[in-house]
Amino acid sequence: MKHKEPMNIKAVLILYNFASVGLSIYMFHEFLVTSWLANYSYLCQPVDYSPSPLGMRMASVCWWFFFSKVIELSDTVFFILRKKNSQLTFLHVYHHGTMIFNWWAGVKFVAGGQSFFIGLLNTFVHIVMYSYYGLAALGPHMQKYLWWKRYLTSLQLVQFVLMTIHTGYNLFTECNFPDSMNAVVFAYCVSLIILFSNFYYQSYITRKSKKS
Repeated sequence: MKHKEPMNIKAVLILYNFASVGLSIYMFHEFLVTSWLANYSYLCQPVDYSPSPLGMRMASVCWWFFFSKVIELSDTVFFILRKKNSQLTFLHVYHHGTMIFNWWAGVKFVAGGQSFFIGLLNTFVHIVMYSYYGLAALGPHMQKYLWWKRYLTSLQLVQFVLMTIHTGYNLFTECNFPDSMNAVVFAYCVSLIILFSNFYYQSYITRKSKKS
């Protein structure tokens, strides 16, 4: 796109973002209902490797969650097509590029168990996030209704803090869930807390100080 004009893909963005909201609602429902029906523990939940209906249902939504991370690579493509290079930050590339590999491993080895908690939180956040992006894609006239972007970033941070606490608890207690997976998730969530905290600081605190 270096020598091309930014593309007008407004219709594609509206469709993509609201379709992502729909997929996120479906996955959130499946994580919530399946874990409730299977009487999952929020403290320590081993993986159900049996071919039971609920075990397969949880494995299925875990696969959809993994595949949604493949779909979300479209975010990067859309930034490039629209020449929104300022949004192609290290945080964006790191987060989107690594989630695929993390959840590929998750679906292949631990499709279910306590990893459902990550999917449950993340799909809820993505319902809110893609709703914001979908409304923003409708046009400049929506900006007055999108004052809550700062709180969206706060919600993302709260999500990673809860994931870190949840995984840390299971990492340092006796739980029949692979410690290697817990260690990777714990370290990954810590890295995201650092990166998103820096983004929050640069976007909302530093800029506010400069304006004042």
